[in-house]
Amino acid sequence: MDIVVNEELKAYIDPLTPDEYEALERSLLAEGCRDALVLWGDVLVDGHNRYGICQKHGLPFQTVQNTRFASMEDVHLWMIDQHLGRRSVSDFQRGVLALRKREIVAARRERAKAAPAETAATEQAAAPLPAGESLDSREALARAARLKSNQVVMIEKIQQSAAPEVVAAVKAGDLSLSAAAAVASLPAEEQSAAAGAGELKQAAKRVREAKRKPAREKEEGGENAADDGAAAAQGEDALAALRKRVKELEAENAALRKQVLALLGKPGQPGAAAAPAEDADAPF
Repeated sequence: MDIVVNEELKAYIDPLTPDEYEALERSLLAEGCRDALVLWGDVLVDGHNRYGICQKHGLPFQTVQNTRFASMEDVHLWMIDQHLGRRSVSDFQRGVLALRKREIVAARRERAKAAPAETAATEQAAAPLPAGESLDSREALARAARLKSNQVVMIEKIQQSAAPEVVAAVKAGDLSLSAAAAVASLPAEEQSAAAGAGELKQAAKRVREAKRKPAREKEEGGENAADDGAAAAQGEDALAALRKRVKELEAENAALRKQVLALLGKPGQPGAAAAPAEDADAPF
């Protein structure tokens, strides 16, 4: 039979790197094509690289039909699950595939809600989804992709905001997920300029430093506020002590006044008759 290569399906999964392709070619030449190519009718679903190498070298191969596929969506979901289970797939690729799966599953569930019961049952029977596999949360996505939740967050940001040059650098392994996510926060023009100058890592460093600066200032501001608070508390204590001392001095002054008045009013006391009346209340 004639095998049809659907270019959209072939490009749905990221291609092998040159080194990976050469390793696969050496393996096929040495051991033959041991795994059957998966078909949907006459359309090739899995084994594009193996098929191309076998055609190139005239190597024999086998095929197998997957009869569960009812639509291209089913094919996509199957392809995603196959690649999510392979160890050779990078973290970024697994994250992208999990995000694609979430979109397909969400769209399918929405159609099932809106469609008549008979249509929904037919679609579910054709390609059933595991119960609860909504992939709505980052935790669920992380489990599906065998990643950490923070990695899923970074991959989402890269998918949404990164320039093509940044994505290419991540796929090639030249830029880490965290660095690419940092660069993705820059305007697209700055990302492309940094990529063109070979300064993506430096750009990521600048972004990280810019994010750390407010945090440091906030922390230092908190420490200064604590110092100011302590100084204010000490000032209030000093003021309270001063007020207390003033009251004590006023009380002592009042007591002295009484003693003076008592002495001035005592009969026979020298100077008692000569003291002016209006000076009786004069401060001592």
